[in-house]
Amino acid sequence: MAMKKNEPLKILGTTVPKGKRTILNLDIARLYTRTKVEIPVIIDRAKTDGPVLLLVAGIHGNETNGVEIVRTLLAEKITRPEKGMVICIPTLNIFGFLNQTREFPDGKDLNRMFPGSKKGSLASIFAFQVMNEILPHIDYCVDFHTGGANRFNSSQIRISGGDDQLLKLAEVFNPRFILEAKQREKSFRQEAEKMGKKVLLFEGGKSIDINSRITKRGVAGVMGIMHYLGMRNYSEELKKYNFTPSATLKSSSWIRAKHGGLFRFTIKDGVKVGKGEIIGSISDPYGNFEHRVKSPDDGYIIGLNHSPVVYRGEALFHLGIV
Repeated sequence: MAMKKNEPLKILGTTVPKGKRTILNLDIARLYTRTKVEIPVIIDRAKTDGPVLLLVAGIHGNETNGVEIVRTLLAEKITRPEKGMVICIPTLNIFGFLNQTREFPDGKDLNRMFPGSKKGSLASIFAFQVMNEILPHIDYCVDFHTGGANRFNSSQIRISGGDDQLLKLAEVFNPRFILEAKQREKSFRQEAEKMGKKVLLFEGGKSIDINSRITKRGVAGVMGIMHYLGMRNYSEELKKYNFTPSATLKSSSWIRAKHGGLFRFTIKDGVKVGKGEIIGSISDPYGNFEHRVKSPDDGYIIGLNHSPVVYRGEALFHLGIV
């Protein structure tokens, strides 16, 4: 689907002119009342050709912090390149965003429906449209997510292992952590990479929450990527961010509750812990029992559960191993 030389660029059937912002709508669904449901697709195209970067958030509708990152990038005009093009879709799962739920109205997880189909479920139809109308035009993508339920994630980029270019892009983004993570079957990242696109999956914060620390990392990361790709010079703007270099992790595992009860964590996300270190506790509501939670290994706390009440077997801490 690559453009022929001198052929106008068309996305969603609309010509996208150079040097302007174009706002399109992905409108393939309707409410029960027949009212159109439109998903804004905001395109900033420079006068000079160059790389095409997609910024997408809200694949899970309740992952609000990703939406806030893309909103900030748009509001501060960071997405306006001097070379190339930036495509922003801040709320891909508009149904979930409106209802603050993870899934589509049909109960499907959109991030397990790619590449989708023309005649499948509503989520599958959406996935198909994104794969066929948006993905062919891009070179790079940052897919913004947060922790699910009450789990808070430190800022982290998840990439496929063995790809030196992806690792370099992740280092340029400079989150708190870089984690080599296996692709999920039928996920957006898996199917986009099959098409030859370079995808960084950003995780940060938790559902139905906005955290300024996470937003700053996401905004600075996109500026770093655009600067590195030669889309716009952000050397001066990036100087104000004094982030430590990313820690690269080869694996991770969840520390789970051995007992149910009231849960308290005694460390912050992002810290380094040692094997046997006490990092939290679980108590019954009646003052008869208290269990100390210890780290089973050396590593970094890249995610932790903010829920004050947990069941046995529930994930408490996400431990990243160097």
